[in-house]
Amino acid sequence: MRYNISIALLIIFSCVTEKSKNFHLPIYTPADLDPDWVDNSLHMSKSPHFIPKFSFKNQKGKTIDSDLVEGKILAVNYFFTTCPSICPILTNNMKRVQNTFLKDLEVLILSHTVYPEHDSVAVLDAYAELYDILPENWHLLTGDKSEIYKMARKGYFAVKGDSIYDLDAFIHTENFVLVDKKSRIRGFYNGTNKHEVNRMIEDIFALKNEVPAL
Repeated sequence: MRYNISIALLIIFSCVTEKSKNFHLPIYTPADLDPDWVDNSLHMSKSPHFIPKFSFKNQKGKTIDSDLVEGKILAVNYFFTTCPSICPILTNNMKRVQNTFLKDLEVLILSHTVYPEHDSVAVLDAYAELYDILPENWHLLTGDKSEIYKMARKGYFAVKGDSIYDLDAFIHTENFVLVDKKSRIRGFYNGTNKHEVNRMIEDIFALKNEVPAL
């Protein structure tokens, strides 16, 4: 009986692995996104959207930029340390992503503060200690507010429905964004929903198994 069960489990695992290798997540283009988020010149673009260059400081004062994360799978979100509502939920759910890929050098988490005038490097470091956030693969980022907000709205498109003419409006979003090794957006998820976070984790595994030719 145990022998038959082992064979059955092996067959199921093989099928799931094969499916993940053949399954491809969408590659988002400007035409897939709300036209209000993008420049008029990009409205009808069918080319993939690539994450722009960036440079911020993490909770240890280390510069984290686009060159450093090149070739990595990124799980991205926005928060602030004094948020009493959804941010603790987002952090705890993102921690599940951290723990799933704890020793995986292919996967990084980038959590940007939307309140950089308060969330200094020292404040972010204290927040990281509070939530057992490990700096090896999870960076809490701060920096120039206008650059953070520009990246949120026109880089990662994490804030749905916002007008491009109101780039400085305060950001408070539950969205997690998944970026592949080529800096292309591959998924959006509700970070307050455990089922959505599970889907994101599954999609990260799918990206890890994706054929290089994509």
